[in-house]
Amino acid sequence: MSQPQLIIFDTTLRDGEQSPGASMTKDEKLRIARQLERLKVDVIEAGFAASSQGDFEAVKAIAETIRDSTVCSLARANDRDIARAAEALKGAARSRIHTFIATSELHMEKKLRMTREQVLEQAIQSVRFARNLTDDIEFSPEDGYRSDPEFLARVVEAVIREGARTINIPDTVGYAIPELYGTFIKTLRERVPNSDQAIWSVHCHNDLGMAVANSLAGVKIGGARQVECTINGLGERAGNCSLEEVVMAVKTRRDYFGLEVRVDPSQIVPASRMVSQTTGFVVQPNKAVVGANAFAHASGIHQDGVLKARDTYEIMRAEDVGWAANKIVLGKLSGRNAFKQRLQELGVQLGSEAEVNTAFQRFKDLADRKAEIFDEDIIALVMDESAAHVQEHYRLVALAQRSETGERPRAQVVFAAGEAEVRTEGEGNGPVDAVLKAIESKVQSGAELLLYSVNAITSGSTESQGEVTVRLQHAGRVVNGVGADPDIVVASAKAYLSALNKLQSRTERVAAQG
Repeated sequence: MSQPQLIIFDTTLRDGEQSPGASMTKDEKLRIARQLERLKVDVIEAGFAASSQGDFEAVKAIAETIRDSTVCSLARANDRDIARAAEALKGAARSRIHTFIATSELHMEKKLRMTREQVLEQAIQSVRFARNLTDDIEFSPEDGYRSDPEFLARVVEAVIREGARTINIPDTVGYAIPELYGTFIKTLRERVPNSDQAIWSVHCHNDLGMAVANSLAGVKIGGARQVECTINGLGERAGNCSLEEVVMAVKTRRDYFGLEVRVDPSQIVPASRMVSQTTGFVVQPNKAVVGANAFAHASGIHQDGVLKARDTYEIMRAEDVGWAANKIVLGKLSGRNAFKQRLQELGVQLGSEAEVNTAFQRFKDLADRKAEIFDEDIIALVMDESAAHVQEHYRLVALAQRSETGERPRAQVVFAAGEAEVRTEGEGNGPVDAVLKAIESKVQSGAELLLYSVNAITSGSTESQGEVTVRLQHAGRVVNGVGADPDIVVASAKAYLSALNKLQSRTERVAAQG
């Protein structure tokens, strides 16, 4: 007899993208959505269609492309947002509108400036309006966990009566404790007379480091049957509940949870890497399931045990979550068809044959400098190629730098600024500092450098491409720029120019749910 299913609702492309600097282009979102479909997540929250034209276009493109997962758009509890979401989702095989309004006293008074009755009425009207546009409606009372249970029960009962078929109870600010949160969901379900007419969902933030524990308590104690999560736990502040940790907890401890998940775990690590490379948010080495050290054993006792019997210290296999997929696939002798086939296997679709040809030439150039080409190299290369087709103001043309012991490093940089070609030089404490100062001397962005980090795209070789992330802040905006190259100094210049491009293209977005 089959066990009941836990629905996995991925919000990497919506709530995950709310991380400062993690915004993605339409093509980047589409690429990740295809990977999420290969991962077999049940619901992909593709974005917040009403927040900007860019988000609308991204949701629309994903809805028209994805066939095996439900595609969802967030919408505030008003007719305009809901209609905009429905329009973006028109081409979806299966669509969902996810509408929300805050229900805690703090949010109603300070943020919405609405009374309880006004909030209740707006919740009812929004679900009623959405019900005319789609059959699949999810309702979230924002800051639900800090809401008065009696009022929250009234709201939930009313929206279920109007046709909401998924009820999500968010711990919006990461305040919950596992046992208390699980009991809160359980008690709320018992208070709502028509609770059996909806699937209950949990959405937890990680401010106290308990998002996964809270979500699983909501499932086990509270009876929730949907978990909202993100790849790598990506999200604003301390992040969201990690998809990989929830999925592997339920799969590994099936004896305890008694639930099935549809997710294909072998696609977890590829999804993690794609999200990390796309956003520039590096995965910490000791991160569960997807961290570089997740299956590493340094202790002699542990190593001895694993060699004798793997399950002495490993409760899951590295290859089951996709680590074995990191194999050398191509080299300098590989042909165009092999390259194109590998792109398809990685879920990468370029717009035209001309783009494939250009990407292939970049691949051959890389293969001349790097003997072994890994999947991560190909993804980084294609991301670089895709960025070149975006309307970028700044682009690296050439770079030369000199660094010698006892001498102050100097750099000469040539970069395109619109149609013009700019030549500049500078010096600094090191070659990277010299390059960035040389660029800034001409651009004069006035941006503050918040983060500079270097990460090897593949491990185990000094030949690995370096992936550099640069985070800049200017006038209240925070952006990330990512650059990859076997030469760290070149990668740094690319990353800095990428961040400047994001500052240049000022896309205003409406704030969404926290």
